[in-house]
Amino acid sequence: MLQRVADLLLGLPKAEGPAPVATKGLRIPMPDGVHLVADRYTPAGQRSGPVVLVRTPYGRTGPIAALFGSVFARHGLQTVVQSTRGTFGSEGEFRPFHLEREDGIATAEWLRAQPWCDGRLATAGLSYLGHTQWAMGPYLDPPLEAMALGVTASEFVSTFYPGGVLAADNMVSWSAMIGRQEERFAGLPNPVQKRRTRRAMTHLPLNAADVAAIGKQVLFLRDVTTHAEPDDGYWAMSDHSAGVAGLAVPVSMVTGWYDLFIQGQLRDFRTLQDAGRAPRITIGPWAHGDPASLRISVQDQVGFLRAHLLDDRAQLQRSPVRLYLQQAATWLDFDAWPPESTATDSHLRPIGGLGEVVDGEARPTAFTYDPADPTPAVGGPLLTGTNKQQDNNDVEARDDVLVFTGEPLIADLDVIGEVSSTVFVRTELGHADVYVRLCDVDQDGRSLNVTDGILRLRPGAPEADADGIVTAQVRLDPTAYRFRRGHRLRVQVAGGAFPRFARNHGTGEPVASAVDGKANRFEIFHDAARPSRVTLPVFSR
Repeated sequence: MLQRVADLLLGLPKAEGPAPVATKGLRIPMPDGVHLVADRYTPAGQRSGPVVLVRTPYGRTGPIAALFGSVFARHGLQTVVQSTRGTFGSEGEFRPFHLEREDGIATAEWLRAQPWCDGRLATAGLSYLGHTQWAMGPYLDPPLEAMALGVTASEFVSTFYPGGVLAADNMVSWSAMIGRQEERFAGLPNPVQKRRTRRAMTHLPLNAADVAAIGKQVLFLRDVTTHAEPDDGYWAMSDHSAGVAGLAVPVSMVTGWYDLFIQGQLRDFRTLQDAGRAPRITIGPWAHGDPASLRISVQDQVGFLRAHLLDDRAQLQRSPVRLYLQQAATWLDFDAWPPESTATDSHLRPIGGLGEVVDGEARPTAFTYDPADPTPAVGGPLLTGTNKQQDNNDVEARDDVLVFTGEPLIADLDVIGEVSSTVFVRTELGHADVYVRLCDVDQDGRSLNVTDGILRLRPGAPEADADGIVTAQVRLDPTAYRFRRGHRLRVQVAGGAFPRFARNHGTGEPVASAVDGKANRFEIFHDAARPSRVTLPVFSR
């Protein structure tokens, strides 16, 4: 009865027959002698067949066992759930992203040699469980039958350091989570620990935020803060993007407009698409780990894997791109990403204006960013805390945030695709961050964030002109959003968004060890010669 209720809640067809058989504690040898532990879930009565592999650092019980074990197997998919190296009974040391390629390939070879596997292998999972798929999928011979990829990407480095800035909030919160995940009661809600972790994000130096958060060191946080400087090749082992174009495996993806991997996942999708493959993707109004996304994610993965392993082709009859148009409460289908649109510039104008026309001789607008009182972040693509869309009025009232607002729209404006900005900026110190956010302002004056991006400036990168002015090309996250008639577009420009992004100390010191900082004066230019702007992909039916 419970299994039928679960299927109903997940929107899956009712599974008939006895419960699947679970074989716990399989020990899978790695080339270096380490053994990784796995559990096998087999549909009742099945002796041999294809296998779905799920590799996870988060344990093999609880929701992971229920979704990727019981649910998959009840719907005919023999599944093996494996704990990655150094987690939940698997031997070795857990160093995230380090040995997933080697361990994944060895696991695939072992599975294919088992009498209960017919040689066909597919993969599934979300987030880090998606990374473990990318770490093996491009390298296997024979190839996988299918990959079901949720909220993930082939490379994570751009998510660690978006625009060259350490994503402090996400890195500290994930480090605190993995650092204590095997402790007793770690899976239960803990408001005290949550507050402690959030306070730790303000700790200096940042590479000691792990101790501030959970009272002990977490190697991942030390790694990600120590190797945050440009051209550091430390994370090369985690980047599998070079193999995306050559991947001939059927791929299905699910992500959300407020997911931290949205840029990387759509880059992977477009790479596959441009290489002549036939991937599909579903993009909803979700953040990472949003409970609202679970139903569609499970439906997508079960249906896609059944199509490619059990020849149940019904779930393949859909458009390659299915996306949710925010504020329109509608799903749209397209043949490709991005859909056709018109690149439309909204120029920053004097006295806080925003529009298509550039003011010929406008003077620059200035503000001062102070790392001792960093500009706060509001909402957005966060792993924990208050994410997605939030009211930005309080932060927009600060002296260190410039606000440029357009006139009320005379008709609905649909923006679907890649969003970018060009900001002409001069800073006093040379070391600075340029943060740009696009907002939707309703008739009551409430300002809701839609998408944003950041870029770290260093002396000579990008190169300044003779007047010391830098052209900052800031890439914002892609979106699909309807700005309603009567609403206004608003663009924020600031020197940071803390603690989502690590503060810029203005000194050039490494982010891992920096403690002191200097206030930094910004000048934003918006004249005919230096037309700072946001470029929107305007969609018309």
